[in-house]
Amino acid sequence: MSGAHAEEEHISSYGFYVKIWLALLFLTFMTVSVSYVDMKKFTLFTAMLVATVKAGLVVLFFMHIRFDKPIFGVMLMVTLIEYLIFIVLTFSDYAYR
Repeated sequence: MSGAHAEEEHISSYGFYVKIWLALLFLTFMTVSVSYVDMKKFTLFTAMLVATVKAGLVVLFFMHIRFDKPIFGVMLMVTLIEYLIFIVLTFSDYAYR
């Protein structure tokens, strides 16, 4: 079959993936460090924020969403908005207990 529907492939270097991996290790260290600091109500929020950033790095670079078709980005954004709604509802319930 000819290349009529061929997609352009994006190739990243190993060094790029090592940098992302080091960033994930640093963020994991941050998550563990936050668990030892008494920040009252902000401890859980900070841990969730760091976990969200880590998940974003994995999805964007290791799962190649950043270099894929735009529809996948749209689906990802819809999913993240739904996730944000559930997190806001959970934290609002938690705040009034």
